[in-house]
Amino acid sequence: MESLYKTVQGKKEILNLYEQKLESLQIQYDYTCVNTSFGATNIIVTGDSSNPPLLLIHGSNGCAPVALEAYPNLCKSYKVYAIDVLAQPNKSAETKMSMKDDSYGKWMYEIIEALNISNVTMAGFSFGGLVILKTLEFSERTIKEVFLAAPAYIVNGNPLKALFKVFIPMKRYMSTKKLQYVEKVVAALFTEKDQFAVKYLSKVFESFRMDFSPVPVIKTKKAKNIETPITIFAAENDLLFPGNKMKKRAIKIFPSLKKIMVLENSKHVQGIIHNRIIEKDILQN
Repeated sequence: MESLYKTVQGKKEILNLYEQKLESLQIQYDYTCVNTSFGATNIIVTGDSSNPPLLLIHGSNGCAPVALEAYPNLCKSYKVYAIDVLAQPNKSAETKMSMKDDSYGKWMYEIIEALNISNVTMAGFSFGGLVILKTLEFSERTIKEVFLAAPAYIVNGNPLKALFKVFIPMKRYMSTKKLQYVEKVVAALFTEKDQFAVKYLSKVFESFRMDFSPVPVIKTKKAKNIETPITIFAAENDLLFPGNKMKKRAIKIFPSLKKIMVLENSKHVQGIIHNRIIEKDILQN
């Protein structure tokens, strides 16, 4: 299988940034690795073992330390398992999985069983939302509740807007290596300036073979079968998964929808204030 990293040096640089972000969090953590049938899965574990378990799933082209940074206080009330999603620029295996079948659900249940946990809370951002909903489609037997921030798999935005504001600048960076194009992508997707994101994504765009497959949306029939309580935080100015469009469909298709909030003035990647709102809601539950 061809590596998703274009060069050995590129992989090294991406993983160095991963370690820099993790160390900057100044938290106590352990690494654990779960060997699944889909590939080895790296997990960062933090929080007291007596706390209830929470699986934290990052977004596309991301990694577990970035997810932990967004919600730094979850480890005070939960034992947090921050998972490096497969085939992403992180420490897990490079095995690609289909978004069209139940692979993500099977993978997640192999992790849950290996960790020997139950009554699991799940929280995920963006592509992490797709992973969580795929898990619920596959089985709900050990999932207590889920929280989704700007999740994929419910609605999609205008593809032309994404083309001009994200994909064309991304491609221009790949051909020119001018950081101004990465900064344009970050400005389109991030609510607040994020210099780490510029550094990390520039290395990802340059050195990682990203998946440009169109993101599917959940079928109404499957959504109506879900019984697990779902809380959604949609982003008002989300280019990829528009907040008000998401609210309208989520209310219509999820009978177990506990709450949906459209975060005002938020782009796809939430700012600190929005992340504290999300974190507070998770902690209250």
